[in-house]
Amino acid sequence: MKLVTAKVGPFRSINEPQEVSIDPEVTVIVGMNEAGKTVFLKALHKSNDALGKETFNVTDDYPRKDLTAYKRRHEENPDKAVVLTYAPTDAQINKVNASIGSEIQKGFTFNTIINYKNGRTISIGVQDSPALKKMAINSNLSDEVKEELKNATDIRSALKNLLTVSTDNEADKSLIESLTKRVAAADSSSGWDQICAYEAYHHFKAFIPKFLYFSDYDILPGKLNLADLKQRLKAANADPANAHKQIEPKHKAVLALLRMAEVELEDFDNDTSYEELKSQIEAVSISLTDQVLEFWKQNEDLEVEIDIRTDSSDASPFNNGPNIYLRIKNRRHRGVSTPFDQRSRGFIWFFSFLVWFDSVQHQIDPGGSNSEKSLILLLDEPALALHALAQTDFLNYIDNLSKDHQVIYTTHSPFMVNSDRLHQVRVVEDKVKIGTIISDNLSGSDPRTIFPLQAALGWNLAQNLFVTKYNLLVEGISELSILQAMSKVIESRGNKGLIDNATIVPVGGLSNVATFVSLLGANGLNLTILHDYNGKPDQKLESLIQQKLLKKKAVFNFSQFRDISNIGNNSIPTDIEDLIDPDVYLKIFSMVYQKELNGIVINNKNLPAGDRIVQRIEKYLSNNSIKIRPSGGYNHYAVAAAFVTHTPENLSDDTIMRFTELFKEINNSLK
Repeated sequence: MKLVTAKVGPFRSINEPQEVSIDPEVTVIVGMNEAGKTVFLKALHKSNDALGKETFNVTDDYPRKDLTAYKRRHEENPDKAVVLTYAPTDAQINKVNASIGSEIQKGFTFNTIINYKNGRTISIGVQDSPALKKMAINSNLSDEVKEELKNATDIRSALKNLLTVSTDNEADKSLIESLTKRVAAADSSSGWDQICAYEAYHHFKAFIPKFLYFSDYDILPGKLNLADLKQRLKAANADPANAHKQIEPKHKAVLALLRMAEVELEDFDNDTSYEELKSQIEAVSISLTDQVLEFWKQNEDLEVEIDIRTDSSDASPFNNGPNIYLRIKNRRHRGVSTPFDQRSRGFIWFFSFLVWFDSVQHQIDPGGSNSEKSLILLLDEPALALHALAQTDFLNYIDNLSKDHQVIYTTHSPFMVNSDRLHQVRVVEDKVKIGTIISDNLSGSDPRTIFPLQAALGWNLAQNLFVTKYNLLVEGISELSILQAMSKVIESRGNKGLIDNATIVPVGGLSNVATFVSLLGANGLNLTILHDYNGKPDQKLESLIQQKLLKKKAVFNFSQFRDISNIGNNSIPTDIEDLIDPDVYLKIFSMVYQKELNGIVINNKNLPAGDRIVQRIEKYLSNNSIKIRPSGGYNHYAVAAAFVTHTPENLSDDTIMRFTELFKEINNSLK
């Protein structure tokens, strides 16, 4: 079962409810510091904590500015804190249908609503009528019972009517007895009108994933006194309400490590030998180090060293009984070791996370027998202290985790974003008088918020510039976006899009072409140029051809594909946007700028005459005093990005033909 959406708020800085779509594998929450990324994770954690320790607290969690007014209605009418929407797997749906006689379809979802009194309400649309109709098919039932089943709208009313029927039929009696038990079970939990809804939820409930939250606070310490830990644990057990004051995250981390090694604190007081205890803990540390090094590629000569010893000369509490010491040894430097918490934060984060995760799984399922326990991992700024390349390695670790668990993590690092998976990104902004806003719409976001995404794209381009043999140079990111989208459309129609081994490189305008040609051409790479056409040949490109830095057959402009009856020849001034049906492009434009246009959808007839739709739109905006940005005009990339995410299915045959021919010629030139 997967979480598909989470609606959070009001909660802390989230003043208005924010509904966020959750990726089936990995969801990336990107935003500036203090924007509300952690707030979102905390709300999810409190809504369904895997360890059952987190709950909503009105004073701590309700937006402070509205708290006084809310408290007046809290007891009688508590607000919703979180609404979670889940999608069962096809196998789970089939199992429920077979069990209760329902007809739940693929793609079915249901909601769990958690309010500020920590009450839960289930919204699940499963009707009784299909099950009743299936019951009526039983040939052993009497005609009167069959008729009642066919006419009933729900099991409860069907049972009420059946109880008035006088029958000696064993099949009738068995059915009535079965329905009586089903209704009684549903009535034991109030609020269920449809018995099948209750039964479906009862089946699905076991598969609902729970949340686990991990942050830097949970990392292992360099050393810890075991006698002090034992006293703290005793005090916590005696006063559970204040246990958090005694047992801090570092204490939990060491307890988890000892549990993994199957070592109890009492073992240090009895006759268990030092060597035996140390060997057990070392065995666990070696295993964990090996797991870390599967993904930690920055220095594979590290290992974790654990020691247990007393030191009466140390400061309190370390001068009382045995201490556990964690150190990291670097074989690259002849085995020099340093305290665990003084080494790279990245390595100790990895190691601590593995200890914590194993501990949590053990607490949830001590016997390790329930293989269907489903968890959603909430990672708050993971790998923040890692080097850029190490963060890239860490993405592989997250992908590994996502094979078994959905992962939601926060970041503001461009190296923690997969540039080829921007559909997984949700941006978080803190807006004045509004509070935290969470969205997957990048076009209207603050440039500072989406900077990590822009940087991730730039890093991806920089990585690929000199490693791809075939390069298509275009003027800007808009061309890249539209070409990639149309390549997929063309392929879906059974034709050939852009060849797989070609890289589209936006150069930032024709003025930068010479520099890129020099850089790329010097590496012996194949280059093709595709540019806008203003009605006459570009002198810089002509010069590059004359200098034999470019082949004439490797230079194309968009006008050559505008007139499908004259493919390959220059025509009128043309941008890439002119290869798309005008009304299709205008519909996307109107969607992106619906606020500035007051909801008006512009069509081709509204625009002034001209060759280039971009210039016609800009003239329309000027004529109608519509200001989208201070400098005039509009952001072409915002529309191109929306075209990628909302590529129309009803593109005309002419549009398909233009891009089919374009990719055909480009591919030939790159070969």
